[in-house]
Amino acid sequence: MENTKKVAFYTLGCKLNFSETSTIARNFQEEGFDRVDFEESADIYVINTCSVTDNADKQFKQIVKKALKVNEKAFVVAVGCYAQLKPEELAAVDGVDLVLGATEKFKITDYLNDLSKNDLGEVHSCEIEEADFYVGSYSIGDRTRAFLKVQDGCDYKCTYCTIPLARGISRSDALENVLKNAFEISQQGIKEIVLTGVNIGDYGKGEFGNKKHEHTFLDLVKALDEVEGIERLRISSIEPNLLKNETIEFVSKSRTFVPHFHIPLQSGSNEVLKRMKRRYLREVYVDRVAHIREVMPHACIGVDVIVGFPGETEECFLETYNFLNELDISYLHVFTYSERDNTEAVEMDGVVPMNVRNKRSKMLRGLSVKKRRAFYEGQLGTQRSVLFEGENKKGYIHGFTENYVKVKTPWNPELVNTLHQIQLTNIDEDGSVRMEFVGIEV
Repeated sequence: MENTKKVAFYTLGCKLNFSETSTIARNFQEEGFDRVDFEESADIYVINTCSVTDNADKQFKQIVKKALKVNEKAFVVAVGCYAQLKPEELAAVDGVDLVLGATEKFKITDYLNDLSKNDLGEVHSCEIEEADFYVGSYSIGDRTRAFLKVQDGCDYKCTYCTIPLARGISRSDALENVLKNAFEISQQGIKEIVLTGVNIGDYGKGEFGNKKHEHTFLDLVKALDEVEGIERLRISSIEPNLLKNETIEFVSKSRTFVPHFHIPLQSGSNEVLKRMKRRYLREVYVDRVAHIREVMPHACIGVDVIVGFPGETEECFLETYNFLNELDISYLHVFTYSERDNTEAVEMDGVVPMNVRNKRSKMLRGLSVKKRRAFYEGQLGTQRSVLFEGENKKGYIHGFTENYVKVKTPWNPELVNTLHQIQLTNIDEDGSVRMEFVGIEV
């Protein structure tokens, strides 16, 4: 059938955005559209935007140009966080026909009656207070792992963050729906599921569209552990104040949950944490790390940290650096603070010059390399299970152990998406770890 309309997608930002793009794409396919690669000619290009990354607007303009280069008559739609926060700005970009905010993005096909190009982008974006219903989604990024969305929105008021403005209040998927999605994923031969959301430790809140809820994050974890056919479950990122000791203990004994935690810290200075309106102090963070180490000495612990927040003096930064240096963690994700409209932090004094922010960021990135190396060295000689990925990179296949050590071995297509028992032998010059097989496939 020649007249089938074609649609292509481009996603900026987080894993949550990727899982939502997949759901939107499936809706299009159910309506009879053909999904094609973004590089190919399509009738409709959908760009899922992000408000967290720097230069979001610049990136967006380049992607629109790219699409229209392939098909100048294509209908261009912007959705996602940036589309909710600054719809008029995106609508004014040359070539953009439709901008949909937080609640409209999942009903995108309802807005596509007329695909003729508009002189100015048409905007449909709700007041963010209306973003109070939940749309479940999951994405299958590759054959190896899937991202499963369990929660959306956030009730926290961190002073640097626009996510509550872009995604609305904290709300959760119903437990049976999460389990149904997890089962669907497992039926496709995918071995690993990564749980995602804006604030997943808050899971349960808003399960019925209000603040009342029956389930907690621990209930979710326990229920998912029972789903047949899933080999591995990974918690993507969880606030330290919401990562309870019971959850840590359950993961340590769980059948499928892997010993890998990603816990945002943002600053090692209590003074800065207070200015950020984070809901914990550094002492809580120390406790969480200590508890994980006690029950899972081999666990991988990743940390998010922001440098150059207003009021971060040299002294505060060194406090963060020394705190992280002494903490038994495995790697860092370092973010350089950047100003966001309509946040409290924009109004704060004590602005840190950009060159100082960059210097601090570089120092912490160096520390991250050191931490990862030390973590990998501590794992040499141990036996782990590894899940191999699908890409042939310069004659090697890579994979991750359950505790997130990146391993490599000569390319063998038969290894793709299989789990094996291995022993970690030595660190390669590219930083990944070499291995030997131990016994048979798991």
